[in-house]
Amino acid sequence: MRLVVARCQVDYAGRLTAHLPMATRVLMLKADGSVLIHSDGGSYKPLNWMSPPCTLREGTADDGRAEWTVSSRGTAKGAEDTLRILIDEVLHDTSHELGIDPGLQKDGVERHLQELLAEHPGTLAPGLTLVRREFPTAIGPVDLMCRDAGGSSVAVEIKRRGEIDGVEQLTRYLELLNRDPLLTGNGPVRGIFAAQLIKPQARVLAEDRGIVCAVVDYDALRGLDDVEERLF
Repeated sequence: MRLVVARCQVDYAGRLTAHLPMATRVLMLKADGSVLIHSDGGSYKPLNWMSPPCTLREGTADDGRAEWTVSSRGTAKGAEDTLRILIDEVLHDTSHELGIDPGLQKDGVERHLQELLAEHPGTLAPGLTLVRREFPTAIGPVDLMCRDAGGSSVAVEIKRRGEIDGVEQLTRYLELLNRDPLLTGNGPVRGIFAAQLIKPQARVLAEDRGIVCAVVDYDALRGLDDVEERLF
């Protein structure tokens, strides 16, 4: 993990364009290849970022200032995305080896929800079948990777309480998964956001991004999981 505090200007070009004028910010370069740009406000969400796989080139602009160019390869959906970071002054630059992270430990209810939905994915959508639990990606595991009746891949994110941060998390997964041609052979990877309770703001954001919301009845699912019928 490399952390750089610098006065910088950031320009993004790709499916849209965005500009951050010169200001002091934190540049975070993670071992998985992702690059995130943070300010001192705005809570946990970066001002801009580039998800892996991407490449970083450190060079010099025409006026002699340091210039970083972060780019991701183009896909069938569009051309290459580029993040250009013009650095006026570096105030701090340090690197740290964080090692292997054990991952988020879900609480009992959320973990059990994942187990139950893995056994009964059809309760989320008719014809849905499980491919794998904890499907690995470069930015963390997707709770469930499934396949719908038409053979298309469906990523499922499971929460006890569905809030905006959960929608953002699933959005990042979908952005990365849709770069994988092995998953998009039958169309783009769709998302299902499943929770016992979904906040109205989270539902609006999810539906705006084409993500299906599914309210899960934990007690009903537990009824489907009859311990007396288990072999072990």
